[in-house]
Amino acid sequence: MSIAAGMDHALYPYRAAHNRPALQWPDGARVALAPVVYLEHWPINLSPDGYADPRFRDPYGKFQPDYRTYTWREYGNRIGIFRLFEALDRHGMTATLAVNAAALDHYPNLIEEALRRNWEVAAHGAVADAMVTSAMPEADERALIAHCLDRLQAATGTRPKGWIAQDFSESTRTLDLLAEAGLDWVAHWPNDDQPYWMQTQPPLVSVPQLSELDDVEALWHRRVPTPRWPAMLADAISVLAGETGRCAVVGLHPWLFGMPHRIRYLDEGLALVSQIKGLWITRVGDIAAHFRGSNVTEGAG
Repeated sequence: MSIAAGMDHALYPYRAAHNRPALQWPDGARVALAPVVYLEHWPINLSPDGYADPRFRDPYGKFQPDYRTYTWREYGNRIGIFRLFEALDRHGMTATLAVNAAALDHYPNLIEEALRRNWEVAAHGAVADAMVTSAMPEADERALIAHCLDRLQAATGTRPKGWIAQDFSESTRTLDLLAEAGLDWVAHWPNDDQPYWMQTQPPLVSVPQLSELDDVEALWHRRVPTPRWPAMLADAISVLAGETGRCAVVGLHPWLFGMPHRIRYLDEGLALVSQIKGLWITRVGDIAAHFRGSNVTEGAG
């Protein structure tokens, strides 16, 4: 069986980097930087029928209640997130807050802090230990998406336009269901440096993340020494700024970068990239909206 050049699915078209229409950012900027801060709730007792990321979950069910993981995450929502707020404020940066629906019951003050700073709120699934998988019935997944959007709209007064999947998880139906629910963009496909169209009805914009610079991926799973992270971020943004129409969506978790021994390195990284010429500091939704209005009819894939 021969496979034609390109992808082995029909979720989006394939277009190599050297053969794309030009994408220009506002005011001649060369690279768009959008931090994503995660506001997640990890329950003490695991969610019924939930499926946690295998890198975090207890495969033998020995930790019930799961105080160990709960307290790690709770540190971020009690202490760490305020350090992230302060670091981003110092550098005049807004962010996208990716919110579990369950977090709304526990941390309404943090939603208020984000909105006061003109951050946008994106949907981030129901709860941190419940990934979406193809084992979920379609009706249940549709109901979960509606639940998350309804809860966030009630809490913020605005219906979210974006979805960042919990631990980048989804089923074979997720994209179509998100489009059906009226969302505009997703930001959990780390396969490019530019936005591109998903072939849903109506089309979604995929805004890719620099997943290897996500703090959990880099510092927790790959065990990169934290002092190396600022230079890695600056190196990445410098390369992207030397090209055209690139974006850098970088995930930050309060329970990790909000630790007292790590926060200085987030601050150092933000200081380094702030010096790079041609930087558009923005939010994920603004990147997606600009792409929608750019008349780019074909994207990467």
